[in-house]
Amino acid sequence: MEQQQSTNETSLTKQGIVSSEISDFLISPSGAQVRVSDLGGKTVGLYFAANWYPQCQSFTPILADVYAQINKQVPKFEIVFVSSDEDQISFEEFYLTMPWLAIPFSDLQAKKSLTKRFRIEGIPSLVILDPSGVPIQTEGVDLIYKYGIQAFPFTPARVSELEDEEKAKHASQTLEKLLSSHGRDYLINQIGEQVPVLELVGKTVGLYFSASCPPCEKFTPRLAAVYRSLKQKNESFEIIFISIDRDKSGYLKCFQSMPWVALPFEDETTKSLLKYFNIQGIPTLIIIGPDGKTVTREGRNLVNLHLEMAYPFTEAQILLLQERLDEEAKSYPRSFHHIGHRHILNLVSASSGGGPFICCECDEQGSGWAYQCIDCGYEIHPKCVKELDMDDDEDNTVRTEDQLRA
Repeated sequence: MEQQQSTNETSLTKQGIVSSEISDFLISPSGAQVRVSDLGGKTVGLYFAANWYPQCQSFTPILADVYAQINKQVPKFEIVFVSSDEDQISFEEFYLTMPWLAIPFSDLQAKKSLTKRFRIEGIPSLVILDPSGVPIQTEGVDLIYKYGIQAFPFTPARVSELEDEEKAKHASQTLEKLLSSHGRDYLINQIGEQVPVLELVGKTVGLYFSASCPPCEKFTPRLAAVYRSLKQKNESFEIIFISIDRDKSGYLKCFQSMPWVALPFEDETTKSLLKYFNIQGIPTLIIIGPDGKTVTREGRNLVNLHLEMAYPFTEAQILLLQERLDEEAKSYPRSFHHIGHRHILNLVSASSGGGPFICCECDEQGSGWAYQCIDCGYEIHPKCVKELDMDDDEDNTVRTEDQLRA
């Protein structure tokens, strides 16, 4: 046993996983120095994060809760914070929220080496190392969001088990199972009345994860307009507000702007739905079909692209709409000069350099056809080009390439 532990310690240290030529120690929340060799025999998570990034602030308490739960049962899991903060004060402020170890902020060599070794391109990121120091998972953030404590010890075999269980759950998914909880089989409407979940069975249902935040406040009116249009056409479509607000006042503020029903505030079902659908950002619109199965997780994107024409959000409908877009794109100008952006933007499709993007004009999601500046990544919806052309024609904001040549 002693020989095995010695091997683990040597492996961790020799690979330079959490040490550098400057130091071979970590720091604890109390400020004490901890030898790197003390990590021997443990599963280790390298947590790349920064105080300035909201998603890191949101994920850290979730990770802290999982960390505490694991160590109550099996005290063989450690996390090492690898900071991307800009200064010592920010690092210290963020580290106060963490119960695990950290690389000293001054050890720039170790932080740069780890970032390069594991090809970290975005934060938060959690890389899991087995007790011998070998990386076994690079998508630790997703695993924590999806499975929580159940993901431990993060081995491929364990993840495979969880994925099989998840597939079985989704195969047997019904609207009642998703929305009902112990003692509650109803939703609430705007005036506080109870609406039985059974009334929504057999309809296309949107699960709208939202809160009092600028992106949600911008998208909600658009979704509400689509909802009202479909209701006027007597379509069997409903939406359920699932609040991520931290307090009831925020919940009520959001809900009063919505024409649909909601889960009660702080209902236990909210947490299970967040984990079940792996919700990592809001607003998110999950579409459930009449059979109770998930149709798409891309409801927000589809509403932005197609408005009410996206209904019922099926693959067949989206394929039809995409074919129409492709046909319309044949008449689009190949490029135009955006005076405000000061560049020429070129028309691209998903196959020629497009793909998922955030429109720089309306700040909403897009995919497929777009006008793009390859040099700086500026990208906008074709429909936003039309709106610019209509709204700003007198100011000459938009000029096609042919117009410029003339």
